[in-house]
Amino acid sequence: MTHHRELAALGLMLALAAGSSVVAAEQSQQSAGISADLAQVQRGKGLYADHCSHCHGFNMVSAGNVTFDLRTFPRNQRERFFNSVTNGRDNRMPPWGDVLTQDEIGDLWAYICTGGK
Repeated sequence: MTHHRELAALGLMLALAAGSSVVAAEQSQQSAGISADLAQVQRGKGLYADHCSHCHGFNMVSAGNVTFDLRTFPRNQRERFFNSVTNGRDNRMPPWGDVLTQDEIGDLWAYICTGGK
């Protein structure tokens, strides 16, 4: 009987730990103003691979220091991100507004907010 109680307690502890991780992730996203779902992040990851990774690196890890490290992009500056992607950045980044829709840029933003994870 004691063994069953220990297993039940262990199961409860694991469930609480997993639940708290989910809650922490959701709170982190909410505090940054992120309301992305997994499908949006996955679309963003694909768009990133197709359009951004050649300069910003696979999973946002750049081999050099020429491009902005998107893993450090401020999560509270969504408008700045949209503006930079849409209009480009001072000869350092081409404008993508004619290539990507605003919804696609939103998908990219959702992926950027994951930090490449």
